[in-house]
Amino acid sequence: MNNKSIKSDLERIDRMKDSDIDYSDIPPLGDEFFTKATVPWPPEKQQLTIRLDADVLHWLKAGGRGYQTRINRILRAAMESLPRPGVKKSTTAFRRNKSSRKRTGVQ
Repeated sequence: MNNKSIKSDLERIDRMKDSDIDYSDIPPLGDEFFTKATVPWPPEKQQLTIRLDADVLHWLKAGGRGYQTRINRILRAAMESLPRPGVKKSTTAFRRNKSSRKRTGVQ
């Protein structure tokens, strides 16, 4: 697909009316969906000062602009891969996670 065809597709979509869109293959959304969908995304950012090892910072900056975004993505991946504090998991999962934390140095 080239830029010209994309541009013509976007122009065609811009001309469409809402009534022309076929929603028949989308299931209706209940109240539960909207209750869960109240969390804003992306989450609010907070500014902070952080001290990193010089070689770690050099590695992050070597990827070019956006090193702070990369730091956030790395930390988010780590956060999502570990159990939430205060949430009990099965004993097997806890042992597995505890041993992986020892290997990676994550406490």
